[in-house]
Amino acid sequence: MKRAWVALMAVAAAAVLIPSAWAQNNPRGETEVDLNGTKVSVEYGRPSLNGRTAEALLGQLPAGDVWRLGADKSTTFSTSGDLTFGDVPVPKGDYSLWAQKQADDSWKLVFNKQHGQWGTDHDAAQDFASVPLTVEKEGSAQQVTIKLEKESGGGEISIQWGDTELSANFKAK
Repeated sequence: MKRAWVALMAVAAAAVLIPSAWAQNNPRGETEVDLNGTKVSVEYGRPSLNGRTAEALLGQLPAGDVWRLGADKSTTFSTSGDLTFGDVPVPKGDYSLWAQKQADDSWKLVFNKQHGQWGTDHDAAQDFASVPLTVEKEGSAQQVTIKLEKESGGGEISIQWGDTELSANFKAK
């Protein structure tokens, strides 16, 4: 009986320790900006191209599907105040961010009420807002790089991987 108990405890410990060792295979990145007292931040995984191209990787995504904007744990977007992306309101809070590929190869930034979930565990029923992203070919980033910067009296979020950059402007209310 004692051996069975020890074996059970060893299996339980492995079940807890092994996934946490796998949990963050990619480095994590953070960015933040302060817009007149409203703090906006993004925390995300930073996968590398490793000899591949972003166009090839993202090109495999079917229209209507989402990309978690990084790797491992979902990308978390936090704002201490209400924001607007164009005419789309985003209330203060924490969200997961996703990029949804459109049929015409354009992209939308999707805000989801859930955050902290692992991998591609995206529940579309929890999506509450989406905004169009501008697509540009610019520079070269071997790792996914997300930036928040002050721009035109508000802010800009940009996501770069390879020579693909997706961006959207926003304002604090």
